[in-house]
Amino acid sequence: MGDNISNEQLFEFMTKMYNEMQEMNSKMQEGFRQVNSRVDNVENEIKKTNTKIDHEVMPKIDLLFEGHKQNSDKLDRIEKEVSRHEEFILRRIK
Repeated sequence: MGDNISNEQLFEFMTKMYNEMQEMNSKMQEGFRQVNSRVDNVENEIKKTNTKIDHEVMPKIDLLFEGHKQNSDKLDRIEKEVSRHEEFILRRIK
């Protein structure tokens, strides 16, 4: 039964398969373009976020750290002064 395929039928079948493969290839290329576009958008958002972190967030963190260091230094000086006064008071009591 299958041996009776004519050259014309075989040509039509191969043409149909070729056209379907071309359509599939076209759809795949469009899919890749969409994926590439989405990846580009994500990369751009990451760049924007990194820039914002570098220019807005990091300076604020640095300022907070410096303020914390200043407070810590001030507390250390106060603690030393209180300790000195405690020693003075204890010597006077004895």
